[in-house]
Amino acid sequence: MPFTQETLHKLGTGRGMRFFRVSLATMAVVVLIGGYNWLAFRNMATQEAMDAAQVGRNIAQGRGYTTLFIRPLSMFLVKKHNLETRGVPLAGKIADLAEIRSLHPDLANPPVYPVVLAALMKVLPFDYSVSTTRSFWSSGRQFSRFEPDFLIALFNQVLLLTVIGLVFLLARRLFDPGVAWLTAGLLLGTELLWRFSVSGLSTMLVMVIFLGLAWCVVLLEQEARAPKRGLLGILALAGAAGATVGLGGLTRYAFGWLIIPVLVFVILFGGKRRIVLALIALAAFVAVMSPWIFRNYSVSGRPFGTATYAVLENTLLYPEFRLQRSLEPDLNRLYLGVFWLKLNTNLRQIVTNELPKFGGTWITAFFLVGLLVGFRNPAIARLRYFLLGCGLVLIFAQALGKTQLSEEVPELNSENLLVLLAPLVLVYGVSLFYLLLEQMAMPLPQLRYVVIGLFSLVACLPMVFVLLPPKTSPVVYPPYYPPAIQTVAGWLKEDELAMSDVPWAMAWYGQRQCVWLTLTCTPDAKDPHNQENFFSINDYQKPIHAIYLTPETMDARFVTQWIKAGEQSWGSFILECIVKQKVPDYFPLSKSQAGWLPEQLALTDWEHWPKIK
Repeated sequence: MPFTQETLHKLGTGRGMRFFRVSLATMAVVVLIGGYNWLAFRNMATQEAMDAAQVGRNIAQGRGYTTLFIRPLSMFLVKKHNLETRGVPLAGKIADLAEIRSLHPDLANPPVYPVVLAALMKVLPFDYSVSTTRSFWSSGRQFSRFEPDFLIALFNQVLLLTVIGLVFLLARRLFDPGVAWLTAGLLLGTELLWRFSVSGLSTMLVMVIFLGLAWCVVLLEQEARAPKRGLLGILALAGAAGATVGLGGLTRYAFGWLIIPVLVFVILFGGKRRIVLALIALAAFVAVMSPWIFRNYSVSGRPFGTATYAVLENTLLYPEFRLQRSLEPDLNRLYLGVFWLKLNTNLRQIVTNELPKFGGTWITAFFLVGLLVGFRNPAIARLRYFLLGCGLVLIFAQALGKTQLSEEVPELNSENLLVLLAPLVLVYGVSLFYLLLEQMAMPLPQLRYVVIGLFSLVACLPMVFVLLPPKTSPVVYPPYYPPAIQTVAGWLKEDELAMSDVPWAMAWYGQRQCVWLTLTCTPDAKDPHNQENFFSINDYQKPIHAIYLTPETMDARFVTQWIKAGEQSWGSFILECIVKQKVPDYFPLSKSQAGWLPEQLALTDWEHWPKIK
């Protein structure tokens, strides 16, 4: 009995209640993670996630910073750079200007996220085979979840919890515990952030880095206003801010533009040594970014590899993925009017559609209204200025850097830069809510908690609906079905080349080198110099042993993408295969296993599968 009384007494005191709350919160988080992953997890659905994952696996397996996903544009840049500066590399005794007969250098992904994934793959036991028998990974003897996708999602969910923790600490430092706790709870219930966490994208890692930058900015401003750490302390904070922007730029190139608001902030609020602090921040940023830029330049002659030309993508010159799929693009065709049209079109869409909801919740409106509210605490006001500066820079970066990736998977893509601001936007939105709440006259003080509860429930309704029936299928088909991809990949040897309309999926799920589908299938008789076709790779660079087409191509628009594309198009090739029920005589890959058409098409150079007797 005394033991029971003593236990109850401890639970009723401050330490006991704190332990009880922490335990309850931990249980709620564990239940939420389990419930979300059971009901709403989906395998990777984006090109960028699979691409980064397969590069990370190459690093983990000791193959260096190389890729199995071969972009024709990357081949062009490597080939051009080799011809201009490095000479002709050899694969054995065969010239390999594009470096696809050996390990092809990756020119699309900044290095931090793939390296982090490589470390994760070294620590955790990743099983890359699909399962149709193990529970959870399969359902009714049918493939369900891909284990590496799930493990990467769990890692990103840990990063999401880290985001929530950093925001909680920052909100408690600047505002009060009430704002901090409610912000943390609302972040935990923001469905958009959960979708990003299971997408396999680097968004959660970039968000952690951005919050680290926000901490650097807050501490630097406070140190400049009320010195406590001495000269070395404020110099270190300036260097940390610049280095953090560099680290973010090596995780997502567009993040590097945030060096502009950082420098402006330091100059405005850095105190007497503002110029020195700005120069230190800039130097730290350059020091972090330079080695990787030098690597890209030494491999491709471009500072950011294929990402250098993101501003050209999805324009009148290169619509959709045309630039990435081009073996011989004319990069000298540059017209300022094209860039202005892209900027104007995308800015209009961002301002009208994305800006009002970029935080993943309608509480963004509280932040926008809160811009009219003044704060007595200079740290809060100045952080808001920094946040607005970052928003302005990211809006322009997102508008100019937008590619077809944003069209393929709206909102859930690496080009969604505004989502990085969502946690801090939510902090300011919640602070305005509390300001309005204090002005409400209530007959009972307890009604305050009812209002907070209703506010939270309405804000988290998207998450509530996700956790209600029906259960979301984890299989992202069309177009990705890992068992089919691994079947085609299993027909090839490790050093053999395939071609596909989803080469990132072949590289990740199939672990085979795969080149993106060329712009056309056959040469154009009217333009013999046109090299944008299958035979330009197969005959002159490296033999292609298999071709795998998914609903991405098979279910394309009939008139615009098949008929109007011309006789040399892949649509014309597919029509001939279906109508005549045989592969054209001119095409070297003529063997096909039964059962793939009409949704998919898999062709090889010889029958790799056992014959059915």
